[in-house]
Amino acid sequence: MDIIPKWNVVHKYEKRSLLIAINCIASLSIFFFGYDQGLMSGVNNTVNYYDTTMGFGHEGPDGAPVIDNTLLQGGIIAIYYLGTLVGALAGGSLGDRYGRIKTISIGACWGIFGASLQTSAQNHTWMIFARLINGCGTGILNAIVPVWATETAEHTSRGQFVTIEFTLNILGVVVAYWLEFGCAYYGDGTGNSGFVWRFPIGFQILPLIALAISVWFFPESPRWLTKVGRNEEARYILGRLRGETGVDAGRADAEFQDIKNIAELERATSKNNSYISMLFGIGSGKLHTGRRVQLVIWLQIMQEWIGIAGVTIYAPTIFRIAGISNANSKWISGLNYITYTFATLICVFTLDRIGRRWTLYWGSVMQGIPMILAAALTKAGKNASAAGDTSTAAGYGIGAVAMIFIFTATFGATWLTVPWLYPAEIFPLEVRAKGNAWGVVGWSIGNGWCTLLLPIIFKALEENTYYIFGACNVITIPMVWALYPESNQRTLEEMNLLFASDSIWNWDAERNFAILKEQNPDLVQAAQRGHSVVDPETGLPTTSGRKGSFDASALSVQHRDEVDGTEKQHFKHG
Repeated sequence: MDIIPKWNVVHKYEKRSLLIAINCIASLSIFFFGYDQGLMSGVNNTVNYYDTTMGFGHEGPDGAPVIDNTLLQGGIIAIYYLGTLVGALAGGSLGDRYGRIKTISIGACWGIFGASLQTSAQNHTWMIFARLINGCGTGILNAIVPVWATETAEHTSRGQFVTIEFTLNILGVVVAYWLEFGCAYYGDGTGNSGFVWRFPIGFQILPLIALAISVWFFPESPRWLTKVGRNEEARYILGRLRGETGVDAGRADAEFQDIKNIAELERATSKNNSYISMLFGIGSGKLHTGRRVQLVIWLQIMQEWIGIAGVTIYAPTIFRIAGISNANSKWISGLNYITYTFATLICVFTLDRIGRRWTLYWGSVMQGIPMILAAALTKAGKNASAAGDTSTAAGYGIGAVAMIFIFTATFGATWLTVPWLYPAEIFPLEVRAKGNAWGVVGWSIGNGWCTLLLPIIFKALEENTYYIFGACNVITIPMVWALYPESNQRTLEEMNLLFASDSIWNWDAERNFAILKEQNPDLVQAAQRGHSVVDPETGLPTTSGRKGSFDASALSVQHRDEVDGTEKQHFKHG
């Protein structure tokens, strides 16, 4: 394959080894994402940052920060998520137009620029603009990297590979936290040196430089290449990803044909692919793009409001409320993040086995209960402390901390990954990067909203804030049950059939999907069987030995069968 540079790793590796290589480079971006998220937890507790440089607080008698301007503190954190929102929309558009590889490199370079500005910030105005720019880089990467990873992975192990990447995400949080913990002892150990918070912020530039350079040695998404008509490159890369010999013979051809068929269908059925049209489903026909956009936005918003935004950024504050000293709250927070990292490995082995929906179900239950108990235990501990019963108060405090550990571990095993994987799975090829960008928009709204309000909420409600998080976990259970179809063990090409129903309810989507698959068995199943069933004259799939039906104007068309009076749906052409 002369079109692809000889130094591209696609020529050296194939099948699982190539997928692992892609996963490693994608993990660099996810590591940066986690590292950047975990930064502000430690930075917010550095006296040179919150007092000397930013001016929104001062140090209390016990060494803990006393925040005088909670709006400014929350605003500096929240503005980052405005940047990720803007960056996601830009990244989705760039990714669909110029490809996944170029967009990843652009996002990494933008992130380097933003991180450099943050490291050198001299006041809160400088920091606000620096975080806005840095957020743009993160948004670009978050919009495109999951798409690239899912488009190269096999449908049977897609969740596993993306979950492994998000283990690196939490490792990034851990590295950020413990690096800041170590830097806190620089100089006289009081945190009065700018190095204590500037060095950890600047450290994120290293993985970004590595990502910006190394991504050019990796193959482009075969699905994007097919979409833009570069079929020869797409087929070669797909062959290297799936294998060409032995039991793998024919798999790449079958999957390639499926991708081409679905790409043709999407071009015919979706007339307008702008962000506004996607949001409201204008011109999407039976693809129901607007419904998919709403699903991924709200899944990401709820991911933040179930409590993780508060635990990640305000963990030391949470532990102090529970009666833990300022010094102890810092290393306990660090241990919590280590537990968080190992918990993500559970999802590696369960996500593709039990599916996305059941992963979210058990996560919501095992997150909601600890949040409610944490509130009750913290309140009981404060009452015991006020009554002078310090030993009982300490016991309640330990119980509250244990609940936070259980919550964080459960989140790492469940809700951490699914809201990022689901948007990269369910959108049509024609707008997949833009669709995933809408997921990042939801995450940005949820995170920005949380981080702006949480300083105020924690100050007003203290431990009662946990009840809000617990209630949000309860809300997610019926939400997922009623509205979110299962994407596990289904190819990316099958998603258009899954969302073809005009009903918003999951049970109707599943029923309609079963009918479409039964009546059009060869439209998107060739890759699973290991061969393709394509009409040699039309290039379109055949159905049970006869020419397949494929409608270029509507995804599914209903008509009344004259023999048995049952309603059937077909894909028609010609």
